[in-house]
Amino acid sequence: MAKLIRFDWAMKKLLRNKANFDILEGFLSELLKEDIKIQKILDSESNRENELDKSNRVDLLVENSKGELVIIEVQNDREYDYMQRILYGTSKAITENMYKGMAYGEIKKIISVSIVYFDLGQGNDYVYRGTTNFVGIHFNDVLQLSQTQVALYGQKEVYQIFPEYYLIKVNNFDEVAKDTLDEWIYFFKTEEIKPNFRAKGLQKAKQELDIMKLPENEQKAYNRYLEDLSYQASMFQSTFVVGLMEGRKDGLEEGRRLGIEEGRQEGIKEGIKEGIELVVLNSLKAGFDEQAIAQITGLSIEEIKELKIKLQSK
Repeated sequence: MAKLIRFDWAMKKLLRNKANFDILEGFLSELLKEDIKIQKILDSESNRENELDKSNRVDLLVENSKGELVIIEVQNDREYDYMQRILYGTSKAITENMYKGMAYGEIKKIISVSIVYFDLGQGNDYVYRGTTNFVGIHFNDVLQLSQTQVALYGQKEVYQIFPEYYLIKVNNFDEVAKDTLDEWIYFFKTEEIKPNFRAKGLQKAKQELDIMKLPENEQKAYNRYLEDLSYQASMFQSTFVVGLMEGRKDGLEEGRRLGIEEGRQEGIKEGIKEGIELVVLNSLKAGFDEQAIAQITGLSIEEIKELKIKLQSK
């Protein structure tokens, strides 16, 4: 089976080409459960060419045939404030596409789609959808649009006016494709497309995203990108080892200072503890999620949460 390039890299290098819109249209159609036609890719602060911009977050801002704006982001780096980042992204897209004198009723609908390769929040599912509804605090009824508002907005429900958010947590996917959307997520996780997959856009992706079809300079650029991802993972592991060794060294010095074996053993124990705390602190600051830290340090999620609270209180 031909190895395909990662979707995040492909978005930036290939999918900006109008000839390849049907690949992205296929994915969005399967996700949103309606036929999506992309009219154009819009200029935005987020549409950057340098892979290092915005911590390797790859963004595309497109407009569909209904005049809606769709933000597609692929995020590799772990970020605790990613929820706020996507909030900022939708807000920025709204303001960037307003003009002086524009009526509020003309504000474009925003759909934010995030494909993330880290543990974002706590939850077992791998696809989450967020919408805005207004619920009465006394009668628990959902606020509806008036007939005049339905005519003005061209929408039937309040949530259809406000931004919608889709979070695809790739690492939560069990690699068993039960429907056509799962086939896309299988591709996101494994970089492979099975011969029997029938999701919209996947067969075109299989044709266009084959690594071997890339020009030599593009293959080299892609390999450098993969090496950079590996380097980031290695840096995390190195941070753990260095922190642990520094903690042990401090413990030994403290033990020698006390001049007794008991003090030495206690110093080593305390040094290792401080070293692990240092690793957890640095890892949290770097944006690594609790699950990744647990895998490297051997601590439980509960222990990491307790350390997080302890370190924040210092």
